[in-house]
Amino acid sequence: MRTVLRAHKIRLFPTTEQETYFRKAAGTARFAYNWGLAQVKQALDAKSKAPDWRELKRQLNSLKPSEFPWMYEVTKCAPEAALADLGSALASFWASKKGKRRGRKVGFPQFKKKNKSKDKFYLANDQFAVEDGFIRLPHLGAVALSEPLRFAGKIMGATISRTADHWFVSIQVKVEHIPAPHQSHVRAGVDLGLKTAVALSTGKTMKAPAPLKQRLKALGRANRRLHRRQPGSANRRKAAQQVARIHERVANVRQDWLHKTTTLLARRCSFVAIEDLNVAGMLRNERLSRAISDVGFGELRRQLGYKVPAHGGTLVIVDRFYPSSRTCRKCQRVKEMPLSEWSGEALREYRCECGHRECRDLNAARNLLHEATRTVGRTGTHACGPFASTPKRRRFGASKRDEAGSPGSDAGHSNNPVNLCSAC
Repeated sequence: MRTVLRAHKIRLFPTTEQETYFRKAAGTARFAYNWGLAQVKQALDAKSKAPDWRELKRQLNSLKPSEFPWMYEVTKCAPEAALADLGSALASFWASKKGKRRGRKVGFPQFKKKNKSKDKFYLANDQFAVEDGFIRLPHLGAVALSEPLRFAGKIMGATISRTADHWFVSIQVKVEHIPAPHQSHVRAGVDLGLKTAVALSTGKTMKAPAPLKQRLKALGRANRRLHRRQPGSANRRKAAQQVARIHERVANVRQDWLHKTTTLLARRCSFVAIEDLNVAGMLRNERLSRAISDVGFGELRRQLGYKVPAHGGTLVIVDRFYPSSRTCRKCQRVKEMPLSEWSGEALREYRCECGHRECRDLNAARNLLHEATRTVGRTGTHACGPFASTPKRRRFGASKRDEAGSPGSDAGHSNNPVNLCSAC
């Protein structure tokens, strides 16, 4: 048995007075962050040691009675957590600058603007209580929840945030997790693409809803309406809210599909193999970046990362340089594919000199499953509990197209994600 931290994001229905309090608390958190950043920049400009977030917290508390008495109108957690966030941002920047942080380089923290930063603030677990259908805050009373808290355990904290004109609370709960063996014996390789978002080695495919593509015209009209309004006017605020609602709807539709798809895979498959896609590199392609973002490759991979182990399954991350799209599933020959073969009929079907012909996405998914099965558990494979990642494999000279994933699709495959065991 082990304890894990789970979060449940629930919509709030505050009264007008409660919403005013939320906006004040979010504004206080933003002010504290900007104030702390200004102190750090002032110290760095003077060639002196920058204060850490705890020192900034002590300085701010000493200045509150005389200079910032209005901070006492909201919870003390709002400015304190904002300074802690600033400390984390600075630590990431220094670690990235020294080469101690993996991933993309992190820039120096920037000041948060009122109209561009997200309204949010943190609450410690002693600052609120969750009751039947309500969350109770001191000096504010009970705020209605759209649904009861999903998890039972020790509440660690909560973050209240605003998206468009809706308020949400994300409650972090420490729960006990008892790993249980997966009841299914289905093993699936997962190939991600654009025309067919998810292709499984079992023969099933799933298409993404592409919510941004469906709402581009409405978003364009709303943006043009926004730019015609006078800055600072009430009509401009209303137009900005309309743009935010469209973006919120797009994000909700995408998240709904991602959660349903990843939950289905985690429940039905005891062994899942997926490619380690370079999503950041793929997004640098100006012609494909919008479509890639609309599917949500990175978020799908992230959700599988915690859902599959939570259901007792094993997730294997196949190295991105493994040429799954160019390898024949039958003879394992790696095919050199010029650009002329990435269009037309060849885009949808893989053809090998040995006579094997198969849907390109299905061939790639089955290759990923084969590679994961072959390498998992052997010497050199990196694994942690139910997680595993195959060792890097570059001897095939994988191309950038292999690194980006298979762009093709098979229009004849089913869209139904319910039965994962059907043959192609």
